Amino acid sequence: MPSQIDAEVGRLMKARQVPGLAVALIENGHPVLVKTYGLANVDKKQPLQNDTILYAASLTKLAFAYMVMQLVDEHVIDLDTSIAKYLPKPLPEYEKYADLANDARWKKLTPRILLDHTTGFQNFRFINPDGKLDFKFDPGTRYAYSGEGINLLQFVLETGLELDVGQEMQRRVFDRFGMKRTSMTWREDFASNHADGYDEHGKSEPHDRRESVRAAGSMDTTIEDYAKFLAGFLRGEGLSAKARAEMLQPQIAIRSAHQFPTLEPAENPAADARIGLSAGLGCVLFRGPFGPVFYKGGHNEWTDNIALGIPAKKRGLLLMSNSILAETIYPALVTFLWGEIGLPWSWEYNAPELPPPLSMAGVGEMPCNEGEIVRCLLTL
Repeated sequence: MPSQIDAEVGRLMKARQVPGLAVALIENGHPVLVKTYGLANVDKKQPLQNDTILYAASLTKLAFAYMVMQLVDEHVIDLDTSIAKYLPKPLPEYEKYADLANDARWKKLTPRILLDHTTGFQNFRFINPDGKLDFKFDPGTRYAYSGEGINLLQFVLETGLELDVGQEMQRRVFDRFGMKRTSMTWREDFASNHADGYDEHGKSEPHDRRESVRAAGSMDTTIEDYAKFLAGFLRGEGLSAKARAEMLQPQIAIRSAHQFPTLEPAENPAADARIGLSAGLGCVLFRGPFGPVFYKGGHNEWTDNIALGIPAKKRGLLLMSNSILAETIYPALVTFLWGEIGLPWSWEYNAPELPPPLSMAGVGEMPCNEGEIVRCLLTL
């Protein structure tokens, strides 16, 4: 029953002192439960609500990829065409990309490579000691998470095709699904009901009021709004069957031991052999016990979000929190709600300074089988 979900969420949040958490469950392509727990702001004792603004972080990337695939459907852009075709002049002639002047590998970059994180770039250039953008490996040859690549695709759309990405996201995604409290930049009507963030020590950080559109992660949204998008994507709305299938098609095997640091040299090929861990377009894919699963995380020092989907069942699960400590309870919570789905938590979260995940106490006590805990709870 929903009360059992409430009890388990409360237990986990208390154990790890997570201030706020939002949960959405999707069955057959429609939200069946959208609920919030705890506080948006601890000092003010402001409750987290279904329409409270939360920072989406990299959940933005999945929505952006969905928008780009609409452009692919309309033949505005081709996944496998060099970005050189779309730009009025060579990429290094733009000040932002002048660092690539002596490296012609930029011509190998395509929308597909930018969306599946095989660019060869760092996550962001500022990670480099000199702060400059460069290739660490040939584009298309291995997976390495890169917000730089996503932002470059935004640059190509805006500079080469004269599209306003903020407006395209509004029209093609937010308006389509009735996401009335979602934006790629801060809106003043968000001020009265938004969540601040909390780091691993419980120290607060004011909500970042972003003024510029960044495809890699500037979106503000609510649990209710993003659940509408995730449900619509699971239903297959807005994209051709071919385009949606391409997003969820393994593009390249992921063999790194962890997602971060981006260029970690250690490999874990057994992970790919076991679950087929791979890159989709704007998401990560793996084989679970109930079929192929896609997911996308969204994190910074004060935020932790994760969206999951089982396309064959049109089932989705969305967790959003204003605390980085939420990652220590997500494995237990996902297992409680869905059963063991095989998500590679050790790859997704590589943060040894945080306490280990809680045990999954209570899992298996429900009268349900094969991860159908949620369906059973909601029909008891």
